[in-house]
Amino acid sequence: MKKKTVLFVLILLFFFCFLIYPISFILVQSFYHNGEFTLEIIKIALTNYVLRKSIINTLLLGLIVVLTTTIIGVPLAFIFDRFTFRGKSILRILFLLPMIASPFVGSIGIKQILSRFGSLNILLIKMGLIETPISFIGSGFLGIVILQTLHLYPIMFLNISASLNNFDISVEEASYNLGANHFQTFFKIIFPLILPGYFAASSIIFIWSITDLGTPLVFEFNNLISVKIFHNLKDINTNPVGYALVFIILILTVFLFIFTKRYLEKTPYTTGKTAIQVKENILSGKKLIFLYLFLYFILFLSLIPHLTLILYSFSKKWFFSIFPQEYTTEYYKVVFTHRLTKAGILNSLFYSSLSTTIDIFLGFSIGYILSRWKIKGKGFLDILSMVPLVIPGIVLAFGYVASFSNTILDPKNNPIFLIILSYSLRRLPYLIRTTYSSFLQLDRSLEEASYSLGGDNKTTFRRIIFPLVSPGLFAGSILAFAFSLMEVSSSLILAVRERFYPISKVIYTLAGRVTDGPNTATSLGVIGMIVTGLCLFISTKIISKKIGEFFRIG
Repeated sequence: MKKKTVLFVLILLFFFCFLIYPISFILVQSFYHNGEFTLEIIKIALTNYVLRKSIINTLLLGLIVVLTTTIIGVPLAFIFDRFTFRGKSILRILFLLPMIASPFVGSIGIKQILSRFGSLNILLIKMGLIETPISFIGSGFLGIVILQTLHLYPIMFLNISASLNNFDISVEEASYNLGANHFQTFFKIIFPLILPGYFAASSIIFIWSITDLGTPLVFEFNNLISVKIFHNLKDINTNPVGYALVFIILILTVFLFIFTKRYLEKTPYTTGKTAIQVKENILSGKKLIFLYLFLYFILFLSLIPHLTLILYSFSKKWFFSIFPQEYTTEYYKVVFTHRLTKAGILNSLFYSSLSTTIDIFLGFSIGYILSRWKIKGKGFLDILSMVPLVIPGIVLAFGYVASFSNTILDPKNNPIFLIILSYSLRRLPYLIRTTYSSFLQLDRSLEEASYSLGGDNKTTFRRIIFPLVSPGLFAGSILAFAFSLMEVSSSLILAVRERFYPISKVIYTLAGRVTDGPNTATSLGVIGMIVTGLCLFISTKIISKKIGEFFRIG
């Protein structure tokens, strides 16, 4: 019993030191200045024209991306739920591919397409449709919307698909029998019943959109809260406005999370009986042709950032032309020989491996405690372990810089420990979810049978518990490793000195350099994209649970 108590206390202490304390420090600094409580810091953030404009732009960005992902993701979910057609299974997988490359990486390639002298303008000029180049991405805001939409709509697609799997088609049929048309049935019957999945997806997308740091930096669009927070790190000790901006982000994300978890859970969205699955319609003729055209068009748009990223990485000369004029593989050689890129790859592998190891231990331990132990405070640990889902990477990283500056853990001197912890905490819920669900599916009678046959705790763990739980644990660890490898916000903020740069910080640094910098950055991005894709593929093969379960709230 003492060992159990010690482990429980140590886990709580870990969360307190590296999650609760940094966030609390931000909250305190947002309202205290020179030892006195004040609302002036928040007031400055809300009344200053530049900062207020950044807040409005951030909210507008989140809302627009939710809308655009809804326009794409919801129809896709209904198409795959209601119709059967050749290649359906393969297309369903292909529509998840946009998630393997972050908008931060894809933005380097998309700028080559949408810039004033990019491929699209050259194509339109050669076709005689325009005479002078058009600024498609303008100040960069439109480019951010496009990249985020193409990256995040699979989350909407996955969540709506999961909701439709539990949908009772007889309710919809009853609506039609009572004289309702398709429009009335959708908004009065179907949409209210899939609201939990829709709000869960919308919350994740909104939070991800407003806290994205890498994409706005590449597009050089500074009027967003995330970018203002990043730039305020330079004078964090003299200008407290950065704390206020982080507080605003934190309030938005926490509110959305609580709304999704509490309000929707209290609202009945069930029909009161076992769902009757929809009978899929078989399409043929012109309808099938139009369906394929629509699906392949959306898929093509989704993969443009990936395709341009690959093209850019192989291009030796790409200027005033639709496609590269010369191709080369030399930049892939540079990736593994250049001092900065080679160090970045090794650093990311080191950081991600250690953070995943921590996640495996904590994920297994917390999953076991929540499913098997009877101990006071277990409910608090359950809530605490899910808090990283609410805390964006930019908030956690800012909290580390603010709270651990001028200490032995100061990231300006050596950020390794804090980078590993930030990676670990951000991905820990993946491991806890997969492990906890595996324990729930593990019948206690198997453990009891082992004990009754003379097996001790070690034997039961080694021969019964771990082999049955390990598939979910392993799948979650692969996901944690993949997403940590290409983590953006924490990497950009915590890695200050070049010798500590992970892959994302190296890509950002190279993308801003002239000559061959962007080419090397895209080559490194392609390698990261391939690794992430392989990890996602392996993870989904290991467990029967769909990948969408990792992108749901609750």
